[in-house]
Amino acid sequence: MSELLGVAVLGAGHMGADHVRRLDRGVSGARVAAVADPDTARAKEAAAGIDGVTVHAEAEAALDAPGVEAVLIASPGPAHEEALLAAFARGLPVLCEKPMVPDSEGALRVVEAEARGGRRLAQVGFMRRYDAEYRRLKRVLDDGRLGRPLMLHCVHRNVSSPPGFTSAMLIDSSVSHEIDAARWLLGQELTAVTVLRPRPSGGAPQGLLDPQFVLFETDGGALVDGEIFVNCGFGYQVRCEAVCEHGSARAGEDHGLLLTTTGTAGAEVPQDYLVRFADAYDREVQAWVDATRQGRATGPTAWDGYAASAVAEAGVRALESGLRTPVDLAPRPALYTDTGR
Repeated sequence: MSELLGVAVLGAGHMGADHVRRLDRGVSGARVAAVADPDTARAKEAAAGIDGVTVHAEAEAALDAPGVEAVLIASPGPAHEEALLAAFARGLPVLCEKPMVPDSEGALRVVEAEARGGRRLAQVGFMRRYDAEYRRLKRVLDDGRLGRPLMLHCVHRNVSSPPGFTSAMLIDSSVSHEIDAARWLLGQELTAVTVLRPRPSGGAPQGLLDPQFVLFETDGGALVDGEIFVNCGFGYQVRCEAVCEHGSARAGEDHGLLLTTTGTAGAEVPQDYLVRFADAYDREVQAWVDATRQGRATGPTAWDGYAASAVAEAGVRALESGLRTPVDLAPRPALYTDTGR
């Protein structure tokens, strides 16, 4: 491996361009070796000013570019399965943004392909595991000082939804973060989903069922509820409170800059996930680079990506039916039995 890990970034949209910037200027031990996007003008814009980078329209061309030793996938979700399998075929370590693969069948194919290879190559981009407050909450729950966790209360709000955002995407795109965070924080699998729908907000586009209230059951007897509201209008907010036998702990309080003007005082509310979780993304990518340079894998696994897709699919079915819907998970391959959740 070279002195600086050569990374191919697949996808040069909002998320991909931010990762190109991060790899170039925000983390140590890595460099951007290639950028791929069907919109090559966008890829060139993301790669502008970076020495030695090549730009490609096709993902596999970027994987085969000179100096590429690892891959960061930030393309749209439907393109992830093909890119992951191509990376595995070349033995390239991967950091893949969520959803790893949107449908559980495709996600399971990725899990099975990695398991056949006998070693972990993929890390999935559930960045909340790298947020300072979420990590403190995890430590509190793991050390047992508050007793057994009984409930998690989650809030996930966005200023507005992008064009084409559907009612199902509130669950399989947005709530997928709560799904992974709950599995990780509790160390439990989610076994059933119920979705309740209040009257849609007047700020939601016509036909979008927004907000939604999602209730998860776990195999450890805990309950997880999540408010998802993607057109709240005022800011980006993510919170999680664990209620335990002997106390509670909450992550995600607004601790930003306090503004005081004539007659008013208040805290700034982030307007974008790249602002709220900027530090978490930095830690996530740095941890991936460090582990990859040491020849190992860390963080959320391909199994975690599969489980999130399977739970989200059950959630979408629950949304459509109005019924409590069980989650059906395939047997976990031995490769992932010692990695935790």
